[in-house]
Amino acid sequence: MNFWKAVVAIIWKDIRAELRTKDILSSVFVFALLTVIVFNFAYELRVPSMKMVVPGIIWVAISFAGTLGLNRAFVIEQDKGSLAGLLLAPVDRAAIYFGKMLANLIFILVVELALLPLVMIFFNLSLITGPHLLVLFLGTYGFAAVGTVFSAMAVSTRAREVLLPVLLFPVLLPVLVAGVKMTGGLVDGASLSEMGNWLQLVALYDVGFTVVAYLTFGFVVEE
Repeated sequence: MNFWKAVVAIIWKDIRAELRTKDILSSVFVFALLTVIVFNFAYELRVPSMKMVVPGIIWVAISFAGTLGLNRAFVIEQDKGSLAGLLLAPVDRAAIYFGKMLANLIFILVVELALLPLVMIFFNLSLITGPHLLVLFLGTYGFAAVGTVFSAMAVSTRAREVLLPVLLFPVLLPVLVAGVKMTGGLVDGASLSEMGNWLQLVALYDVGFTVVAYLTFGFVVEE
């Protein structure tokens, strides 16, 4: 019980800090929106159907904007000197990981839910359905699970803004490919059952990297 109390306390701390500053949400949303707008005008007159490129646009916007948000998650703690205090707290390091990871997940999901209606308007597609939201959630969870570890790893380096995407994107490749494939299939009218292999890949990825992060996060932050 103390473990999950610590997790909830860390999530609530990050949410309260974000509600005061709007630092992560505003920057991530603006970046994601600009990405969608640029791709919209870039492809509008160059492809026969926007349905062909919408899945890639969505996941590019999520991955780039999400990386910006992950970078800011630990940078703010580091700059304010509160990261050391957080590590000195008498809680399991895994509780810090889950608290930060779930807070990052919430922030990215909020941005995605605000972005999806705009994507639907730009591209005239229905994306707010159960299967679409499930695929988006599973992909975003994997993104947050892996990204939180690498963000903690890169925060103490000088080139953290460059190092994080360099480390993160190769590891995220299975999730991004599966997300694009499943989103593209759903846009084309396929059902999730027809993409069972991709869905299983993302689910196994999420579970596997959550376990790995749980076991290694303590060593990462100590370094």
